[in-house]
Amino acid sequence: MAKKSVVILGGGPNRIGQGIEFDYCCVHASMALKEEDYESIMVNCNPETVSTDYDTSTRLYFEPLTIEDVFNIIEYENPLGIIVQFGGQTPLNLAIPLQNRGVKILGTSPDAIDIAEDRERFRVLINKLNIKQSPSGTAISLEQAVTIAQRIGYPVLVRPSYVLGGRAMEIVYDDSGLKEFMEKAIEISEEKPILIDKFLEDAIEIDVDAVCDGKTCIIGGLMEHIEEAGIHSGDSAMVLPAYSLASNIIKEIKEITRKISLTLEVKGLINIQFAVKNKDIYIIEVNPRASRTIPFISKSIGVPLAKLATKIMIGKTLKDLHFTREIIPKYFCVKESVFPFNRFPGVDVILGPEMKSTGEVMGIDTSFEMAYAKSQLAAGQNLPFSGKIFISVKDKDKPVIYSIASQFQKIGFEILTSSGTGQFLKKKGMDVVIIPKIYEGRPNIVDYIKNNEISLIINTPSGKKPRKDIVSIRTIAVERGISLVTTIPGAKATLLAIKKLKEEKVKIKSLQQYYKI
Repeated sequence: MAKKSVVILGGGPNRIGQGIEFDYCCVHASMALKEEDYESIMVNCNPETVSTDYDTSTRLYFEPLTIEDVFNIIEYENPLGIIVQFGGQTPLNLAIPLQNRGVKILGTSPDAIDIAEDRERFRVLINKLNIKQSPSGTAISLEQAVTIAQRIGYPVLVRPSYVLGGRAMEIVYDDSGLKEFMEKAIEISEEKPILIDKFLEDAIEIDVDAVCDGKTCIIGGLMEHIEEAGIHSGDSAMVLPAYSLASNIIKEIKEITRKISLTLEVKGLINIQFAVKNKDIYIIEVNPRASRTIPFISKSIGVPLAKLATKIMIGKTLKDLHFTREIIPKYFCVKESVFPFNRFPGVDVILGPEMKSTGEVMGIDTSFEMAYAKSQLAAGQNLPFSGKIFISVKDKDKPVIYSIASQFQKIGFEILTSSGTGQFLKKKGMDVVIIPKIYEGRPNIVDYIKNNEISLIINTPSGKKPRKDIVSIRTIAVERGISLVTTIPGAKATLLAIKKLKEEKVKIKSLQQYYKI
């Protein structure tokens, strides 16, 4: 008698926005199926991934992730069903077309996936559950888009629907910026409108990953972003457990996660992104699938979440799998992104809603400061112990940069600044050296960089189109391997990490040793 089989749809070719983390989930799904005595059939088309190794699955189809190719394989194999929630957005987009052809989708229903993806259906769900969402709308024309943006107020976050990695996503500050975005948008239709959200400035972003069997939902991990909301979750540094949120906010976020998961009857994994501003909690988006943080959380808590989710899809419950209680680590885990900027000279390194990272690393320690320091060292950031720091920040960041700059000075750094930032710090009583802009005279910051006199640069961008001289400073810094920080939260965390490294030596432990704490 032939074994029962399940088809797993992979993520397709690796590209920015659809990372190798999804391949990890697909491989774990294949392992879980084998453990339950099922044949695993992998469909993927990337020769560089583990999921396409000849011995990962029972059978491998090295084919494109298109409706025709996948359906042909399903017709030939006649599996018990297919898994679409482990390969990121690419297989998720095939869920409803495949179901319409009579294919059984295992786990969360395609209708529940569509509720999360379809802006109007999602709004109805959120209102019904009495959960806050930042004001938003959908548009299929420039006129509609301008009307919505003016109603909810600038700045707004604009993006096409059904995209991966925040592709073509922008923060827009006025009507002319919105017009520019709409002119660039490739495909706008009734089925694929432009999504417009009120952008919550100075908010803390939170990611939650959970596993659900349709009746019970267990939180895998709640991660606090170190950068403020507005930077793509694939690019942002994150810490597990949260290091600055109040316990009542954490409790409420977890309750909302459970409420949404059970309402959608999720079977498998779900990722929800939140923004916290002035103690108010807003939903950013819900993804009823594996997220790119599943490997990070699984390693942090010592539980293979993708394996559990796979077993749930073929009929097991969380109780059967003995995962009935959230594990909150007694240590800190920091996920940091790795960027390819040194291979693309001239590209501005500023992060935003469109994903740019090509990998990630992890730092673990019993203190947040050391965990963050380890993550930076692993990501190739050179954290200096002394030397000159160049600081140039936008007007909004000047009040908060004072305490950071003064603490750097206290631990032995010399502060160089641009004129605006320097005048502000001098008024506060700090002793700083103001240096001219590139076009104003010499020695300017480029001269200092070329003379290897700069240890660290803190530069927050002002406006959507930064001046050419600022872009060139950031580019030269990357080329020279100088640590560059472009957000205020990143600057605070970098300060804490450097102070910790000056006080203590880095200690190394295995994951297993941390699990025993």
